[in-house]
Amino acid sequence: MSSLVEDNPAKRRFEILVDDALAGFAAYEQPQGEVLVFTHTEVDPRFQNMGVGAELIRRTLDQVRERGGRVVPQCRFMAGFIDRHPEYSALVTDQP
Repeated sequence: MSSLVEDNPAKRRFEILVDDALAGFAAYEQPQGEVLVFTHTEVDPRFQNMGVGAELIRRTLDQVRERGGRVVPQCRFMAGFIDRHPEYSALVTDQP
């Protein structure tokens, strides 16, 4: 199973493609400078319980970090992931 995570600014979301199929996304509000406010994560039922959501969040946060950005994790799934992976906590801000 090969996956790719890409930002889709037109839809304001990071998308994960698994074997070229859209498997899920992490949606964000209109960017405020370098800060992205993530509001919702969704994984297609066909790809649930396969680690796709965690892979989506991990690779999304890696890309935000590479850009020098910050996140406001309003989405419970992303917030929970960051709680379990404190190496990403420096990316969190409460300033949109």
